[in-house]
Amino acid sequence: SGGERNRLLLAKLFIVPSNILVLDEPTNDLDTETLELLEDKLLEYNGTILMVSHDRTFLNNVVTSTIVFEDDGKLREYVGGYDDWLRQKSSSAQKPGDEAPKERKQKKARAPQEKKRLSFKETRELESLPPLIEALETEKQQLTQILNSPDFYASRDFERIKTVNDRWKALENELETAYRRWDELETLKAALGGSPEGKFE
Repeated sequence: SGGERNRLLLAKLFIVPSNILVLDEPTNDLDTETLELLEDKLLEYNGTILMVSHDRTFLNNVVTSTIVFEDDGKLREYVGGYDDWLRQKSSSAQKPGDEAPKERKQKKARAPQEKKRLSFKETRELESLPPLIEALETEKQQLTQILNSPDFYASRDFERIKTVNDRWKALENELETAYRRWDELETLKAALGGSPEGKFE
């Protein structure tokens, strides 16, 4: 069948190790099961993916940045998927009182397409944050014990002292970022009702 043939093509694509994938409209002619399989494989992929797609939901689920041809003919990169680009574009637009009638009309036209639930990618990210935070807290606690040990500084191993101190500061920043992102996603999940998009419907 067509679905089996497409799954075979996906298997061939991901079985060969690579650092970069270039995909042109990869969701064309895919059934739901194969589309979900493709999403999973792309989320597991550790390299760089360059992709062109008109599938808005697919982009929201799998991409981490979006490159857009702007009206001035320039390319600009935005963090996140298609809906993330719309929000960032909206926030950088003119003040509400200065908007032209055409722009207001376009926003009204987009209103029914506003995001109503967490994307698959956001749900996966939210699930990964608690164990990540726990691991970072554990490492920070271990380094704190080392830093509080009298023998640590008495050793006069200045390279190790600097390395441990730098790592402890880096952990502070990583934890702050992780906690902030966790709070953002939990708040968004509560506001949207908590159900993820895509295959979790």
